[in-house]
Amino acid sequence: MTHSMTHSKTVLVTGATGTVGRHLVARLLATGHPVRALTRDPATAELPPGVEVAAGNLGVTATLPAAFAGVGAAHLISFGDGYAPLDNAPGIVAAAVAAGVRRVTVLKGGAEKTPLDEALAASPLEVTALAPVEFMSNTLEWAPSVRSEGVVRDGFPGMPSSLVHEADIADVAAAVLTDRESHDGAEYWLTGPEALTAPERTAVLAEVLGRDIRFVALSEDEMVARWRGQGFGDSDIGFFLAMRTDPPEAGRTVLPTVRRLTGRPARAFADWVREHAAAFGG
Repeated sequence: MTHSMTHSKTVLVTGATGTVGRHLVARLLATGHPVRALTRDPATAELPPGVEVAAGNLGVTATLPAAFAGVGAAHLISFGDGYAPLDNAPGIVAAAVAAGVRRVTVLKGGAEKTPLDEALAASPLEVTALAPVEFMSNTLEWAPSVRSEGVVRDGFPGMPSSLVHEADIADVAAAVLTDRESHDGAEYWLTGPEALTAPERTAVLAEVLGRDIRFVALSEDEMVARWRGQGFGDSDIGFFLAMRTDPPEAGRTVLPTVRRLTGRPARAFADWVREHAAAFGG
């Protein structure tokens, strides 16, 4: 079991209204840690009671000294709007160090090093990188066609994905941020408990929802056309194709990292579907 650091120091959660951030805020609150949530618009953040909500933006350095004041540990995200790298990375790190922050987790959006990763590596902070594989929440892209016609249309039906529940990413972040032991310099790849192909995920959806749901395989050309229609450019599409045709080994392998760091097994895809059943029409 992990031992908590002192509870007096506040933990700052950036991206607090995001998929992982909301789970992380709730987890820290549940374990008795003071939490400050950084969000651009506190009025619409809808964060739980007991959270200190700070207005600010990781990409705007001037908002950060107040956000980091009195903070012992912080959860950061390595990218800004539209997954673009943060161009104020040295300012983020300088503000954290000046405020006396000791430890940070960084949620990575891809495999390559970002300016924030580089600035953190050169700093005195204890840094732990969290590298989740595909989020289970990506499955929400299937919700409209499942609701309206009981069909999932997707490509690359033979490629398994060890997709991970967002709450497990948050639980790992909470464990690292509040552990008495240091995780400095570690990069943790986070996966779910099983690697599933798109047809296998469709079968889980059908079973949990108690409905007939059919899987229709799209060709690579059809997938590229879909991504273009969603506004993605060549470099993004190239990345998506690489991830779907030749993903990193962790993306299709089950790793024990969640269990090792949280003390309990990773949540299954069926659990995620039960929690989000309403999105798929119940």
